[in-house]
Amino acid sequence: MILNNKLLENCTLCPRKCGVNRNNTKGFCGESDKIRIARAELHHWEEPCISGKNGSGTVFFSGCNLKCCFCQNFEISADNKGFEVTTRQLADTFLMLQDKGAHNINLVNPTHFVVQVIEALDLCEEKLKIPVVYNCGGYENADVITQLKGYVDIFLPDLKYFSSDISKKYSSAENYFDVASKAIKTMVEVGGKPESDCNGILKKGVVVRHLVLPNCRHDSIKLMNWLGENFSKDEILVSIMNQYTPVYKARDIIELNRRTSTFEYNSVCDVINKFGFEGYFQQRNSSTTDFIPEFYNKLYYDLP
Repeated sequence: MILNNKLLENCTLCPRKCGVNRNNTKGFCGESDKIRIARAELHHWEEPCISGKNGSGTVFFSGCNLKCCFCQNFEISADNKGFEVTTRQLADTFLMLQDKGAHNINLVNPTHFVVQVIEALDLCEEKLKIPVVYNCGGYENADVITQLKGYVDIFLPDLKYFSSDISKKYSSAENYFDVASKAIKTMVEVGGKPESDCNGILKKGVVVRHLVLPNCRHDSIKLMNWLGENFSKDEILVSIMNQYTPVYKARDIIELNRRTSTFEYNSVCDVINKFGFEGYFQQRNSSTTDFIPEFYNKLYYDLP
């Protein structure tokens, strides 16, 4: 697979492989061939090795190939919030964030716009000096990930579910684990082992994230064991998130309409600790809507 605009004529960029011509209509992701983003700012709420002191240069893309009922960013993943930018404007946005002091360019949910992202990165030529982060839900086409070598330095995927029943119920993706596990292995092949600068800011590598959901600790533990059985402790970093709070459709689902308990979260942390991975644990006070950023419907920042 070669990443170019022809792929949008019969789109198979993501594992949905909906096959629509996105030049004329919208795919399963809810997006056409027009790039739409909803925010581009320095972001201080990622893992310390990503945000650092100055912040991560996050670009939030509209649309999504998953349908997570608990999505904190549902305004842009499902409710169509966002604004169009050209490829040139996207490239200038990357450079603007770099000029603001960003430690990296953090592409949040870029899967369905990956062709245009590559074009924008090419337009930056040698001007972009900071690492590029591919921040995604883990539901990725491994062939596409392979093509990102030389463009993406850091992969920041979620690993959400082990059970196909749970992934079908909560994200409409019955094959989530089969797809995500293959994609993450490919990310490790492409990204290599984690490397940081003298200030602890990640320069390359893979950080696997997992959000512990209420009533799903046994599924989470299976994922932790899978990570431990498939990667050595120096191959990846692991971030166990405790920020779940019921929003969007989760408020109407009984088993999801509460915060994750301390017992549930600690049970998962205890298992991953046995494998000796370096990484991050999250404070319970992070499970609040206060950490959800503001999103926009029009270009709100100045570009050259």
